[in-house]
Amino acid sequence: MNDIERLRDIVKSSRSIVFFGGAGVSTESGIPDFRSVDGLYSQQWDYPPEQILSSTFFMAHTEEFYRFYRAKMLCLDAKPNAAHIKLAELEKEGKLTAVVTQNIDGLHQAAGSKRVYELHGSVLRNYCMKCRKFHTAEYILESEGVPRCECGGLIKPDVVLYEESLDDDTVSGAINAIHAADTLIIGGTSLNVYPAAGLIRYFRGNDLVIINMSPTQMDSSADLLICGKIGEVMSAI
Repeated sequence: MNDIERLRDIVKSSRSIVFFGGAGVSTESGIPDFRSVDGLYSQQWDYPPEQILSSTFFMAHTEEFYRFYRAKMLCLDAKPNAAHIKLAELEKEGKLTAVVTQNIDGLHQAAGSKRVYELHGSVLRNYCMKCRKFHTAEYILESEGVPRCECGGLIKPDVVLYEESLDDDTVSGAINAIHAADTLIIGGTSLNVYPAAGLIRYFRGNDLVIINMSPTQMDSSADLLICGKIGEVMSAI
């Protein structure tokens, strides 16, 4: 039995699957990841991307933050790929109970997934820091310089920047879903970003599946380890 057949059998016998995913899930949609050879961390800017995407930098150099953010973080033309679509199908079939994602692109919901825990927020939500009015990603993309609300307040993307904490309710929901799952599929993530990666320690189920292009720190604990693109693997089951 090959790895795809084993994964197919695991999915077939599971009643509550949770998928935990990272940037690699969206690379097949044309959205760059952070740590690969061609990722954002390998590209040259006046400041390192991890500094630009910090709360301190956002407040002190807001215009430079938005210059980077519009160029590299707002991929509004991206469409769900085979991984997003298959996960939405598994949820509709009653197999998958939740998606826990580190991504901020909203592609899981665009594919039809309903129960999605966005650990790091979403570029599709933006709020005025003064009056809390909602603004779309298109509003941010089409604005120039520092985007402002009609009230004059500064608009901030609803994404978790470096130095900021994860949302408590989102974390609690993700933990509960992972703890209750009988299968946890981890895909497209290096498991190097904390505290998000630490959530997988709450898994107490039967099968831990890891699908990734490169090794992770959890490989030795996996019941099934597949080296490959998440979209190609998921679409084959």
